[in-house]
Amino acid sequence: MGQDIYDRTVSYILENQEKFYRLAYSYVKNRDGALDVVQNAICRGLEKCYGLKNPDAIKTWFYRIVVNESLQYLRKCGRESVSADGELPEQIYREKAFGEGQEVYEAVQRLTEPSKTVVVLHFYEGLTLKQISKITRTNLNTVKSRLYGALHKLEKDLEVLA
Repeated sequence: MGQDIYDRTVSYILENQEKFYRLAYSYVKNRDGALDVVQNAICRGLEKCYGLKNPDAIKTWFYRIVVNESLQYLRKCGRESVSADGELPEQIYREKAFGEGQEVYEAVQRLTEPSKTVVVLHFYEGLTLKQISKITRTNLNTVKSRLYGALHKLEKDLEVLA
């Protein structure tokens, strides 16, 4: 059973590594940071996969790891915004959003963290609200209210731009 769960975890990570990078990038907005987050998430996932009780829950379990690693990276970088010698950090690398949706992507980035998490996981990663509830360890109704509140705010923000 142990080797089976490890093999399933490795297979799942390899099949979905681009999704994990995209999710991490949506948080850290930095290419190198997103790669660090994904690398840390993979290490943590492979270390902890033997404790996974339900092998069918790999998807929500690993997304939770990526989200938590992203938030941890942001907390760490917040403390290290200016280096010890007083230099400012290097300029952030910006990737293009999905095609024509640059305005939408930028509006999503301005949402609060809980709302942004729900929107990114639902619309960019294609997860169900129930899966998002498990990933964020939040009540399903809270996830729904965050999603609908975020959509309302995005609608208003995008009307102003139009």
